[in-house]
Amino acid sequence: MPSKGLDAMATRLLMNQYKDIQKDPPNGISIGLMNDDRLDVWEVLVMGSPGLTGSLYEEGMFKAKLEFPSDFPNNPPKMTFVTSIMHPNIYPDGKVCISILHPPGTDAFNAGESADERWRPILGVEGILVSVVSMLMDPQPNLDSPANIDAAKLFRENPKQYRREVRRLARRSMEECY
Repeated sequence: MPSKGLDAMATRLLMNQYKDIQKDPPNGISIGLMNDDRLDVWEVLVMGSPGLTGSLYEEGMFKAKLEFPSDFPNNPPKMTFVTSIMHPNIYPDGKVCISILHPPGTDAFNAGESADERWRPILGVEGILVSVVSMLMDPQPNLDSPANIDAAKLFRENPKQYRREVRRLARRSMEECY
């Protein structure tokens, strides 16, 4: 299966990870290819139940895409939610901001994040998906350096309104999926 810009090793690695996740996906996750001719862009569906049972997102069904760089696995993919979702660690445009998706090494501008928390080639796609589900399950998001400042501010200043807005978007996501 040809993929834009991926070398043979990256193609084999992605194909193996894709097949493994298809066979045994993390709880509440479904994956597919955005285009059957492209292995470097995956469609991800994060299903509220059973994957996010007990979280504010449990009533939702959120579509996202994973875009793999040509130098994968040396650098992480980008994950972007296509469905509207509110979380302090998800930019307003849907891009997910968690340590495992940051390039390897240290970041001089983010001393609070160690190199061990960032992407390493040994990590797999399943680890990313599990990390994203964990992020959505955590009732206390990382507010130290939020990607979505408005969501973080609402979470801190008016948690009740934050919960209402997250649940409203979760219910709306179900309508968007069908």
